[in-house]
Amino acid sequence: MKTASRCHAILVLFCIVLAVCHLPGCGKDQKGGAKRPPAEVTAVTITPKDTPVVFEWVGQTESSHLVEIRSRVEGFLDKRVYEEGSFVKAGQVLFRIDPRNFQAALQQANGELAQQQARWTTAKANLARIKPLADQNAVSKKDLDDATGNEQQAAASVLSAQGNVRIAELNLSYTVITSPVTGLSSQAKKQDGTYISATDSLLTYVAKMNPMWVTFSMSENEWLLSGEAVKKGTLRFPPEHKFAVELVLADGSIYPQQGHLIFADPSFSKETGTFLLKATMENPKGLLKPGQFVRVRLKGAIRPNAIVAPRRAVFEGAKGHFVWCVDKEGTAEVRNVTVGEWIGDDIFITKGLAANDRVLVDGVMMLAEGMPVKIVDKKAPAVAGNQPAVPAGKQTQSPSSGSPSPQSPAAAKTAPPAKK
Repeated sequence: MKTASRCHAILVLFCIVLAVCHLPGCGKDQKGGAKRPPAEVTAVTITPKDTPVVFEWVGQTESSHLVEIRSRVEGFLDKRVYEEGSFVKAGQVLFRIDPRNFQAALQQANGELAQQQARWTTAKANLARIKPLADQNAVSKKDLDDATGNEQQAAASVLSAQGNVRIAELNLSYTVITSPVTGLSSQAKKQDGTYISATDSLLTYVAKMNPMWVTFSMSENEWLLSGEAVKKGTLRFPPEHKFAVELVLADGSIYPQQGHLIFADPSFSKETGTFLLKATMENPKGLLKPGQFVRVRLKGAIRPNAIVAPRRAVFEGAKGHFVWCVDKEGTAEVRNVTVGEWIGDDIFITKGLAANDRVLVDGVMMLAEGMPVKIVDKKAPAVAGNQPAVPAGKQTQSPSSGSPSPQSPAAAKTAPPAKK
C-alpha cells in the first residue's frame, strides 16, 4: 500500500510538470526564443538655428508725470470742484480757496500804489521848477540835489507798490487751483471748510496716463551671466540694445502696445543688489493704471545656432536632466543634458546634444537603455526654434547696462530607467 501511494504521488507530480512545460514560451531559452519587438516611439531631429529669446521680469507701472496738487496760499478750502477719480484736463479747476482776504489785500495794495504815484507826481513837478532856477543860480546846488533825490525816491516807491500789487494779484489767483497736466485725478486729501496751512497744503494728485512708465530690476548675477554669454557668442543683443518691450497683464493677456527702454540706473542698489530699468509704453486708451504689477518681456535678443528640444522630452533624475536618444544602431540611450530657458513648448539645451541627434518624444516610459526602437512617426512636429524663449518666474533688467540672464526651468521630473 505504501509503495502504491508513493507511485501515485510521483505520477501526479509528473503530470503537473508536463502541463507547465506545455505553457506558451515554456522550455524556450533566451537565444532560441522569440525576440521582443522594437518599442514604437516618435522622435525629432535636432537642427541648430538662430533662435529669438525673450527675457522676462516682474515690473510695476507708474505715471510718467505724477503731480502733487498743493495750495500756494493759506486759507479755508471753499469748495472741491472736480469729481474724485475722474479724468481731468490741463487748466481744469480742481479747488477753490476762500478769496475774500486776498481780494482785500489786493485792494489795499492798489491804494498804496495810488499814494506812491501821487508822491512821485509831486516830486517830478518840484524837480521841474527847481532845475531852471538852479541854471540861473537862483537856488543852491543843494536844493537841486534834494529835489532830484526826492523824485528818484518817489519813483522807487512806485515800483515797490507795483510789486505789492502784483503779489496780491498772484495770491488772489492762487485761490483757484487748477491741474497743470491732463491725467487721472486722485481722491481729495482735504474736505470743504478745512484750513489749508503752508505745512499741510497737499490737496490731491493728478497722474498723467499717456505715456506710462514700467520699472523693473535686474540682479547683479543676471547681469554678469548675460554679459559672459555675449562674450562667448552664445547670446546676441539687438543693435544699440534697442529691445522691444512687451507687457503681460495679470489675466495673462498681452498688452496691445509695445514700448522701449528709456532709462537704466548706472549703479546697483545697496539694499537689494539690483539696478533699476525703466520702459515707456503708449497708453492711449488708459488700459494701464499706476501701480499695476505686470510681467515685462524684452524682445530682440538672439541665441545663434541654438539647440532646442521639446519640453516633454526632457526629464529630471537624480543626476540632473536627461533625454532619450536613438544611437547609430537604432537602440535607445540616455543622454545627460544641461537645459536653459523655455521657448514655447520647447526648451533650450546648452550642453549634451548636437546637430542631427534624434531625440525621442513619445513612447519612452517603458524604455530601457539599449532596447531597440522603431520610429513610427517621422513627421513629428519639428523643434519650434522660431518662438521666443521665456524664462519662468524670473526678474531681470535692462540690457542697456548689462544683459539679462535667463533662468533654467526644471523639466518634468522622473528617474531614468535602469540599464538592462
